[in-house]
Amino acid sequence: MAKATPAPTPKAIIAPHAGFIYSGSTAATAYGTLAPVRSRIRRVVLLGPAHRVGFRGLAATGADFFRTPLGDIPIDREAIAAVADLPQVVFLDAAHAEEHSIEVHLPFLAEVLDDFRLVPLVVGEARTEEVAQVLERLWGGPDTLIVISSDLSHYLSYDEARKQDSATAHAIETLDVGAIHPQDACGRYCYVLRNSRDIVP
Repeated sequence: MAKATPAPTPKAIIAPHAGFIYSGSTAATAYGTLAPVRSRIRRVVLLGPAHRVGFRGLAATGADFFRTPLGDIPIDREAIAAVADLPQVVFLDAAHAEEHSIEVHLPFLAEVLDDFRLVPLVVGEARTEEVAQVLERLWGGPDTLIVISSDLSHYLSYDEARKQDSATAHAIETLDVGAIHPQDACGRYCYVLRNSRDIVP
């Protein structure tokens, strides 16, 4: 794993979900910031945008663990139960079955953290307030990490991408949601939901 520049230990990180060859070093840098607290983090709430299945809300899984080449990662059933009564939370394993926005983070988490449980949520068509309500319930203390899975620009030259991604990062840091356009960050709007016939009620 790449060595990260020393930085304050984050409560939440945004890390990419593109193929490892494209974004692995960036993800490794983000996850490297967790090394000082690897034994403290016991719960990881991982939100990734839906790419394969269209649905409304946030999809939880009924699985007890996710299997990886580095071992099984247990699912935090207690945490999922804490949000299961919210109308925007649905149980939809089909949304998880081939969702790379969740899957690509698992090796990094397994490598950098000690014993932890995972709360994986695939985000479909959901309002900001709905996602915030789920996060508020799951926020927890210093033993809980929030991971937001998002790729930034895919379509620009390297120099243009650096400039655009810097502007997107600034918009995130200053909470200027209006400055982030759908093409600037995967998950800003879920493109699989453009065709409403694909949405699962």
